[in-house]
Amino acid sequence: MDLDFLLQYINLITLGICLCIGYAFKKIDKFNNQYIPAVMLLLGTIINVLVNIPNINMAVILGGMISGLASTGLYEAMRNLLEKDGKKEDSENDE
Repeated sequence: MDLDFLLQYINLITLGICLCIGYAFKKIDKFNNQYIPAVMLLLGTIINVLVNIPNINMAVILGGMISGLASTGLYEAMRNLLEKDGKKEDSENDE
């Protein structure tokens, strides 16, 4: 199933805000990490609705939801990329 059509709904401002707030939640020890995607989904929806107040429709709501969830995926991709690079550098220095 090709989900590329969903990319047109991503709002970069909403994605960036959710990424930063999600990172802050990740660093809070008392916040359970399993709830971060759900919180980002809600936060992305709220931000996108507030930005588009005069023209709220289902596309705006979908865009907020996708942007919020995409922020968690972007965080994980960046973390995996940085960890992979860090491990390569450490193994090269050991030789």
